[in-house]
Parts: sequence; structure tokens; C-alpha cells
Amino acid sequence: MKLLSTAIILIVLLTSCEEESYIPKPPSYLRLELPDHSYRKYSDECNYSFNLPQIYTATNTPGEKGPTCNKKIDLGPLNGTMFLRYWDMTEPIAYYINNANDEIGKHKVKATLIDDDRIIKQDKRVFGTIFELQGNVATPFQFYLTDSTSRFVYCEVLFNSTPNYDSIKPTLDYFRRDLDSLINSFEWEN
Repeated sequence: MKLLSTAIILIVLLTSCEEESYIPKPPSYLRLELPDHSYRKYSDECNYSFNLPQIYTATNTPGEKGPTCNKKIDLGPLNGTMFLRYWDMTEPIAYYINNANDEIGKHKVKATLIDDDRIIKQDKRVFGTIFELQGNVATPFQFYLTDSTSRFVYCEVLFNSTPNYDSIKPTLDYFRRDLDSLINSFEWEN
């Protein structure tokens, strides 16, 4: 009888206990405290100008034959770089656009979505396309701008971190506002 009552008590205890399942918490990322957006006009001896955020630094990158109008723009606290390349067009415009599209095409393997927006500013003769690549890609933004006859600029953005789209999304949202300002203020000079 004692054995039977012990067995019943054990069965009741075991069946009445709910098993608590462990749910792991997702990894967390540090919150960035970024400054308000403020801009200054950037221009130098090159044939273009644009609004550059105060927290970014632009420098010329040397070419084989000396200084060029190519820029390396340090993104400051965003921990990234914009590489802006300039060409005086000697080939048909399709050559430059196809090369830019080929660069974007290299990221199709990792991108979950490639969204493109056309840029048409007829009054300033600035035409182009901006590409936003979503997913774990090395370069989340690329764009090109041209006057359609003689000048062409291509830019790609790289962040100094492992491409983890979810973790850098707040940085990308902040940066997109700066990028839109740069593109909307872009002008050819001369």
C-alpha cells in the first residue's frame, strides 16, 4: 500500500509539473548615438560639388598620373567609406552605365533585394540611378551620376563591419538621409 501511494504521488507530481522551455534571447547590438544631420557644400578643383555631412571627411585619391577627381569619403562614426570615382567620358555613355551595373550585379548572390531609384534633374543636367542592396551585402548603396554627354561619377559605400543587415539597419537608415542630401545637391560645375 505504501508503495502504491508513493507511486501515485510521484505520478501526480511528474504530470502536474509543466516543463518550462528555454527561449534564447537574440543577440543585441549597441545603440548608436549619432549627431543631428548638418551639411556643408563640398567642392574643389573638380567639376562637381555636393552637400557633405559635417561628420564626414573627403580626400582625393591619387591616380597613376597624379591627383584625380576620385574621392575617398570617410564616414566618421558610421565606420565606413564612400569611394567616389570620376571619369571624363571618352566612350559612349552605355559603356559607363554597363560597368556600373556589372558592379551591382556582383552582389546579387548575397542581396535579398536590389531597389533602384532613377535620378533626373533636368535643370542641373544630373541623371543617374541609386541602388540600395538589402541583405548581408558588402556594399549596401551604390549610385552613378552623369551629365549624359561628358562626365560620369560612380560611387559605392562600404562599412567596416561584417555584413549583417539587421544589425546595421539603423546605421543604413541614418546614412540614407545623408546620401539623399548628397545626391539631391549634386551639381556639375563649369
